[in-house]
Amino acid sequence: MTVPTDLPDFQGLRVAVVGDPIADLYLHAHPRRLSREAPVMVLRHLSERIGAGGAANVARNLRALGPSVSLFGAVGRDTNGRELARILGADEVDISCLSHIADWTTPTKTRVLAALSRRFPQQVLRIDREPSRPVPASSRAELAGQLRERAGEFDAVVISDYEYGAVASEVGAVASELAATGKLVVLDPRRDLELFSGITALTPNVEELARFVGVEAARLDDAGALRAAAVRLLADGACRWLLVTRGNLGMALFGEGLPAEGVAVEASGSGEVTDVSGAGDTAAAAFTLSLAGGFGAPEAMVVANAASGVVVMENGTAVCPWPDLKAALSTTPAPVRLGRPSYT
Repeated sequence: MTVPTDLPDFQGLRVAVVGDPIADLYLHAHPRRLSREAPVMVLRHLSERIGAGGAANVARNLRALGPSVSLFGAVGRDTNGRELARILGADEVDISCLSHIADWTTPTKTRVLAALSRRFPQQVLRIDREPSRPVPASSRAELAGQLRERAGEFDAVVISDYEYGAVASEVGAVASELAATGKLVVLDPRRDLELFSGITALTPNVEELARFVGVEAARLDDAGALRAAAVRLLADGACRWLLVTRGNLGMALFGEGLPAEGVAVEASGSGEVTDVSGAGDTAAAAFTLSLAGGFGAPEAMVVANAASGVVVMENGTAVCPWPDLKAALSTTPAPVRLGRPSYT
């Protein structure tokens, strides 16, 4: 198993992203003093901006690597929903199947970042603004119908579930149908795996995998426990491959055609990690695109690891453009069998 040296040109590929777009609001401030009213810091507002998170971040990461991308999802008819649509449109993501729901709040994560002058900003608080109800059933049915109708246009489908209701039984049924016909379908899951069968791959992080199999996440730092959890999940027949993102421990891959113990790769990237926000979105995007571009699953894991190593060096959700990914592959670690002594 080696690191791929020749990165394909992904521009001819077409990918659908299905799931929950999220507005990431970054509020930058300067710390001034402790408050006299309560034991809290007083910050002076400097600036703020909205970025694309969740399924919207997956779409932007895919688009940065070259393919044409269509997003199927829902936002509210509010300021943040309109801004997400503007950001995606500016990146030339097809949003013709992005629903704008009346009386529904676009999921928004507000991150307050503070720093002294000439210092790197640090996140001090996050506030989540969430809709009071999931995506309505009528919108879910419309989304699934649009995906089924347009499925022939796409080389791959990425499903990004952030538990706001877009990914439910309707999408699960269509995704399983498409997978049964040979379509490449990758799910970045949060829950409800029973809705899916026979899809190409799942890309959970360690905490999500632990929840799926009912164990403590800390136990899965051990290679044997991680392997056992993966075997249990694969036995359910939901997918062919299981890619587990492990934070500073890198990634591990299990499934079809791989050694029984699985393969793993150390975390990629140079220097101190700045922000892990959205790294899982990047991994799902790069892994899917690599499979669609003809790589085997271990090589696709290496590419996903390299792309994630690029974006965690940025502040906030970020994308890994094709030239940056190609450069990162020259220094990214090679995959080894999980549990091999050289893997730490």
